[in-house]
Amino acid sequence: MLDTVRYWGGAPIRLRMRRQVASFVKATQNSRGAQNAVLQRLIALNADSDFGRQHGFSEIRNVADFRARLPISDYEYFRPYIERLKNGESSALLGPQNRLLMFALTSGTTSGAKYIPITSQFMDDYRLGWRIWGVCAYDDHRALYKRRIVQLSSDYDQFRTPGGTPCGNISGLACEMLNPLIQTMYTVPKPVMKIKDPRSKYYAMLRAAIMDSKVGIVTTANPSTLLHLAKLADECREDLIRDIADGTLSSKVTVDDEIRRGLRNKTRANPRRARELEAIVNRTGHLYPKDFWPELELLSVWTGGSMGPYLAGLPQFYGENNIRDHGLSASEGRMTIPLSSNTSSGVLDATSHFFEFIPEEEMGSDDPTVLEAHELVEDRNYFILLTTASGLYRYDIHDVVRCTGFLGTTPTLEFLNKGAHISSITGEKISESQIVAAVRESVDPLGLELGHFTVVPSWGEPPQYRFLVEETNLPSADVGAKIVASTDHCLKRLNPEYDEKRNTGRLGPMTMQLLPKGTWEKFCVKRQSRVGGSLEQYKHPCLVPQLEFYQEFMDEFVNGRRTDTDGIPRPYSSAANRVDAK
Repeated sequence: MLDTVRYWGGAPIRLRMRRQVASFVKATQNSRGAQNAVLQRLIALNADSDFGRQHGFSEIRNVADFRARLPISDYEYFRPYIERLKNGESSALLGPQNRLLMFALTSGTTSGAKYIPITSQFMDDYRLGWRIWGVCAYDDHRALYKRRIVQLSSDYDQFRTPGGTPCGNISGLACEMLNPLIQTMYTVPKPVMKIKDPRSKYYAMLRAAIMDSKVGIVTTANPSTLLHLAKLADECREDLIRDIADGTLSSKVTVDDEIRRGLRNKTRANPRRARELEAIVNRTGHLYPKDFWPELELLSVWTGGSMGPYLAGLPQFYGENNIRDHGLSASEGRMTIPLSSNTSSGVLDATSHFFEFIPEEEMGSDDPTVLEAHELVEDRNYFILLTTASGLYRYDIHDVVRCTGFLGTTPTLEFLNKGAHISSITGEKISESQIVAAVRESVDPLGLELGHFTVVPSWGEPPQYRFLVEETNLPSADVGAKIVASTDHCLKRLNPEYDEKRNTGRLGPMTMQLLPKGTWEKFCVKRQSRVGGSLEQYKHPCLVPQLEFYQEFMDEFVNGRRTDTDGIPRPYSSAANRVDAK
């Protein structure tokens, strides 16, 4: 009955959202016009800020003027203005109508966390992108309109700046701003976002969400989070069933008393559901989402870049469901909106931000070609630059994308890898996407779920690459040897420079380094303990290019010797790891 009320009560909301989709699709037919309009809107929005006056925003009339007054920049260019924002000086970077709502935290690579401003206009743009994504996804999978949502997100108000601005995760703010009717579709209560201990947070999510069998969609950023959640449900099945039967939240869970009180209404006793779950365990020997959420139809996660190995493991736990990519998005902005399921490509979000592109091979040159969206060429790779309502202009986010086609004159893009994830110790220039492709080609025929892995360079005579994987992820040492030999062979085919360096002996064959069980969990916790960490957006590095990383990693996470490593791979640089020797 409640599902029916939600469906018909939401009809006006869906009508308005479909009109927004139609307007967006119309704009894609004239990408250049749409982007020029966005640029003018964004320049006018913050023209009265100190930054805007210092950069002559009032004199910008077109793209050429814009480029003449603003350089291609990274976070450090904006840091002085953002530091003033943190202290409450909104006029440093923002116009009077563009209210600062929060700072989204992302892990910095050299200078601690990055504080990304999230403003009222930015949030309007962000939520519009999600509405377009949502109505397209739900219209493609109409049964979802009467089913529930499991969303894993993090707190937007983890702490405050000196100026009193909340700092945390943008997904938490988006949840806070949901329409009350739509909020009733979500199974994970808001207090869960406040839980700091990772395992306890996931358990509390499961404790609340598993109560409802009518879940149709599970959404989080990283598919590895879904694998972890499913394994935790099975591992803790006895505790979960007991808690549901008794109306409790296990004492093993590290949760503040205030949060426990806030969860009471969502953790009431339900003996009938407990019996259903117990019957699943008796029948299957496990407690997997595909069984306790039998109406599950859609998984919403990232699918591009290095996500392939995790996606391959989902059917075992979630069944053969459709997968809808979130689109290429980050705290700095939403870049693409996938309009169909089971593809990592999405159409450029051309009505929210202004985008520029640099051909991959020209990035780092003194005078690179800079293109507008309509000038891209299909099957070419580009670095993407963002200009957003939050005061970031020509911002190099270091993402490499491939143009996969066009909707009208607006490009569709898929994420390949972070530009920083290029390793070159003898000129081979291996990318993370090449590593992922080679590993997937080697593992898929074996039917294995490999879990986390990382490939790192290691100096020696000759230098070589090491394949780091936990020993419990492999059935035997022989299988491990087969995987690493196959990966080495595939990489030679994918990267001619690697092939040449291997054939001439300047690089030795790839070797496998087995890690004790739990190593990656310790590594992940260390990374997430830094300000800016977000459980659901953790991206495990499949390639770390720095030569010093391997020994530091082994010392701290395997041998137990504390080093100066913080678990964060340092940025790719000529000083750290690049010898373009032929």
